[in-house]
Amino acid sequence: MNLPNRITIARICLIPIMMVFLLVNFSFYPEPLHWGSFQLSVNHLIAAIIFLLAASTDGIDGYIARKYNMVTNLGKLLDPLADKLLISAVLISLVELGRCDSLIAVIIISREFAVTGLRQVALLDGKVVAASKWGKIKTVVQIVAISLLLLNNFPFQFVGIPFDDIAIWAAALITIYSGIDYFVKNKELLSRA
Repeated sequence: MNLPNRITIARICLIPIMMVFLLVNFSFYPEPLHWGSFQLSVNHLIAAIIFLLAASTDGIDGYIARKYNMVTNLGKLLDPLADKLLISAVLISLVELGRCDSLIAVIIISREFAVTGLRQVALLDGKVVAASKWGKIKTVVQIVAISLLLLNNFPFQFVGIPFDDIAIWAAALITIYSGIDYFVKNKELLSRA
């Protein structure tokens, strides 16, 4: 159990804490934060901070593992699992709160399952499907879009731009493209499976 794996496990442990702040309406919370017509509940602000903290650990654990030669099989298993759990949990929560279209959540979560399946097929063949450029772009766009949804489109709300809606649809489209990209580049694995 090295440092990168501990960071990954901490990311997984942050997920239920984030969901409590996102979904449970405690009566002792202070009044929502107000800036003109903008309003954000304190619990959703805390959930957004936890989400950003958890999402930022993804790059940190991978960087430490590679830099200090601490890559383990456990890390290879847990890291992508933690990412999928985090994104899936927050998307499902946002659908429950009426802030995200269920179609977008289904697209993003389905792509994650499909690419995970492809990676499992590759492992059976003794190969590793590495993260692609589009996969990394997809992750960044998803994190930005989800953060905007969690923060009620702050700061774009002040200028009347629905950037949270634009960003989450962009994330869905990039997610579809990156998924297709993985399958096209690894079609020989499917033909042999």
